[in-house]
Amino acid sequence: MNDKPEDIQQDTVSKHKEYLFPAVTMYYQEPVALDHGQGMHVWDEKGNKYLDCFGGVLTTSVGHVHPHVTEAIIDQIKKISHTSTLYANRPQVELAQKLAEITPAKLEKTFFSNSGTEADETATLAAKLYTGRHEIITLRHSYSGRSAAAMSASGHASWKLLSGQVPGYVLAPAPYCYRCPFKLTYPECDLACAKDMKELIETSTSGKIAGFMAEPIMGVGGFITPPKEYFKEAVAIIRQYGGVFICDEVQTGWGRTGDKMFGIEHWDVEPDIMTFAKGMANGAPIGATIARKEIADAVPTMSFSTFGGNPVTMRAALATIEVIERENLAQNARVVGNYLRESLMGLQERYDSIGDVRGMGLMQGMEFVKDRRTKEPHPQAVLKVFEETKKRGVLVGKGGLYGNVIRLGPPLIATKDNVDELVTALNEALAQI
Repeated sequence: MNDKPEDIQQDTVSKHKEYLFPAVTMYYQEPVALDHGQGMHVWDEKGNKYLDCFGGVLTTSVGHVHPHVTEAIIDQIKKISHTSTLYANRPQVELAQKLAEITPAKLEKTFFSNSGTEADETATLAAKLYTGRHEIITLRHSYSGRSAAAMSASGHASWKLLSGQVPGYVLAPAPYCYRCPFKLTYPECDLACAKDMKELIETSTSGKIAGFMAEPIMGVGGFITPPKEYFKEAVAIIRQYGGVFICDEVQTGWGRTGDKMFGIEHWDVEPDIMTFAKGMANGAPIGATIARKEIADAVPTMSFSTFGGNPVTMRAALATIEVIERENLAQNARVVGNYLRESLMGLQERYDSIGDVRGMGLMQGMEFVKDRRTKEPHPQAVLKVFEETKKRGVLVGKGGLYGNVIRLGPPLIATKDNVDELVTALNEALAQI
């Protein structure tokens, strides 16, 4: 192999394409091979430095190679790196106890796994076993993961590699105010999307539902943020019909939405089950499902996760939570997130291609359209912004059913100076469209 940095990166990208499934797609016309990171920044194999404003899809919550998290991982590896769930280990029980202490409602018992997909599957399984029912309501534009059941639960055709794999998932209208499925305007709409849940249950299910699974803010859907009253209305209807509420905090958890540790706390609704992954362990593979005691106890004892509760991952998660609490990062997400939101609104005033700006805390999105009146999606604008911001040393994310949403989810340690650098790059990129 040639030792030139550009040749090393090209070799990595070429081998990625040769030896990995083509489904493992990469961003950018010329994909980036990341080599190392520190705090808010990452470097590729060419030595180019980038401001990371997507955080590995909202996962490096306290920044790359945070010393406290790194030291905890190294310390645990020196002790024991694997036990399986057939043996107790101290980091696992300490993390489970911590979750019981800080989650809202009376959530007491946790099942650890490896990803958000597994966490959501565990949650829906528990809901079905507890209620003795089969049907789960999810939302259009939602995303639950890549397993057969998770794809069936998701509200994106592009993420459903095969249709109808797992029956029993019924998709309700999303609280997508910018593209209201009822062609109404909030608040005059009287929460039609939430109130439709009653008719959906009575016409599209057996009427005996197991539960409702939803993200406080829909991540892959393009950071769709519901009206403040949505969850109170929708969850009340779900419980009227005997279902439980599963809150998917895979992207919104751990201070991401600002001030609160969990996104659903902004909506003043108590979940029966919550799921976590991504930013919970700052990049270590993790999934967690916490439920009320009676729901957890409904799951048979013969259920097993080889790598769930892995002591190294558990230490990483405990250390990550310690950093979030000690450094007041949820509060930082609010302050810096508000500053980012104001800056994005300024860009919206300047550029007609930005149809909507939405989100909370350090979870902000911009939806691009060809015409603000027709709201025709403009995914080409997103691709252009992607390439132009990359040239300026800034990495961003994308999403939405139409691929027309820029998603911004930087680590929670972001500063206003980081926001200024991001917005400058976005402004210069938008000027090229």
